[in-house]
Amino acid sequence: MCGIVGLFLKDKSLEPQLGALLSEMLVTMTDRGPDSAGIAIYGGGAKGHGKITIQSATPDADFKGLDAELGKKINAKVSSTVKSTHAVLDVPADKIGEARVALAELRPNVRVMGAGEAIEIYKEVGLPIEVLKRFDIASMGGSHGIGHTRMATESAVTTLGAHPFSTGPDQCLVHNGSLSNHNNLRRELIRDGMRFETENDTEVAAAYLSSKIAHGQNLGEALESSLNDLDGFFTFVVGTKDGFGVVRDPISCKPAVMAETDQYVAFGSEYRALANLPGIEDAKVWEPEPSTVYFWEH
Repeated sequence: MCGIVGLFLKDKSLEPQLGALLSEMLVTMTDRGPDSAGIAIYGGGAKGHGKITIQSATPDADFKGLDAELGKKINAKVSSTVKSTHAVLDVPADKIGEARVALAELRPNVRVMGAGEAIEIYKEVGLPIEVLKRFDIASMGGSHGIGHTRMATESAVTTLGAHPFSTGPDQCLVHNGSLSNHNNLRRELIRDGMRFETENDTEVAAAYLSSKIAHGQNLGEALESSLNDLDGFFTFVVGTKDGFGVVRDPISCKPAVMAETDQYVAFGSEYRALANLPGIEDAKVWEPEPSTVYFWEH
């Protein structure tokens, strides 16, 4: 049992409130998953710039001087913003791949949470309210975001095991449920060149979608394919640079509710996650259908 929330803003005037709105939604889901929490925020970056969110168990040592060292290594200007155990590196967009290779050499104990032009991912062990305060999520703005609070069933309670999982540029996924064929899929994806940081079944689902997209499918097509290729129980909420998608397995035993107004589209594992959103009393509210892909894009 885990808790998922997601918010896709249509009304730009709400963008400064994205972090605050998502934070309240996620805290409401605390009892569905008290062991770890995470959130992905999509915010506009400067043109030509990319973001790499990294995490370290020893941030004082690992983050000190990293921007200068990394900049020298990739021959480009690099700046960093540190938030507790995480840091967001600002690098030229066309240098993201090179920077990730250099990071592995310069700081082998640092882990990449996500990378792209818009995405920032923050996740840690602990209650949602503690994790959100640690990274000051409520002060962040953006166009859309997703969050997750976890009750571990398939793997250990660790920072890397927390959701969201990001396995492609500006892509991330949160999941409630469990997959039964993730070990076979993992082997197939490794042969296809995908790399994994954990034994978590959700990372396999994220990598599956990234692989499909890398082979030419759009997100909607990749989510449609997942209904045939993934076995088990799942509700997925996914984010891309410009989009927000939802899909449930054919049985749909994991709870889900959605709401849409002229200002936003929202997702929650339960309605109480949506209850305090602005204008919710006038929203179209519904339960997502089994085996049905829902997708919105800016």
